[in-house]
Order: sequence, then structure tokens, then C-alpha cells
Amino acid sequence: MIDKNLIMAKAGKVDGHLKRIEAKRSVKLKEFLGDLDIQESILFNLQMAVQNCIDIAAHIISDDELGVAGSTSEMFYMLQENGYLTPELTEKMVAAVGFRNLVTHEYGKIDLTKVYQIAHKDVDDLEEYLGAIFRKCGMG
Repeated sequence: MIDKNLIMAKAGKVDGHLKRIEAKRSVKLKEFLGDLDIQESILFNLQMAVQNCIDIAAHIISDDELGVAGSTSEMFYMLQENGYLTPELTEKMVAAVGFRNLVTHEYGKIDLTKVYQIAHKDVDDLEEYLGAIFRKCGMG
């Protein structure tokens, strides 16, 4: 059985990280590109927000006994196959995992202009993900 309290706790962490991103992203691109503290804050909070979304997926897959994912990205395809996510949202979450992996493992190759765009636009995908999970789990 899915632990709704665990999902709510992880969703709360995602929300907290997204709020920190919102607080730091209000600068113009030029200022963002020149401010290492803002860059690192946004990168860290993006990484942690995505990680908490991954944790939610892992919990659902485990507790609903949906199978064993061969990769982190595969977890989102498993959720799609079981009616949690649309194909479009699945692809957005797979892209988010790819970005998280880039931040985690290859820090020097990050396109900061892309990070700026993600912080302003693509973070909405994580909120959409949480909404889809909540609806499927009868949480809202």
C-alpha cells in the first residue's frame, strides 16, 4: 500500500526546493551568469527537487509492486504504463532525470543559460508531476 504520508513529505521537500529556486531566479540572465552563489543555489535545489520526485516514483513502484526498474528513467515509464503519468509528462521527467545526472556527475559541462531557462520554465514540470501523482493516489 502506498504511504501517502511519505509522498506528502517528499512533495513538501520538492515544494521547498522550488520555492528556493523562485527566490533566487528573479535576476536577469546576465546577473545569473556572473553570480556563482545564485548558480549553485539553483543547481542544488533543482537537483534535490528532481531527486525527491525520483524517490516518490521509487516508493510507488515498490509499494504497488509494479516491477523492477532497470534505470531511474525507466521508473517514470513504469508509472506511465500504470496510469500515473501521461506520455508527455513522462518525457519531461526523463529529461529532468537526465539534467539531474548531468549536475550530479559532470558539473563542468553544464550550460548555465539552459539552467536559467529550466529555473524559469521547466520547474513547472515538477509541479505537474506532483499533481498527477496526487490525483492517481486520491490525494487531491
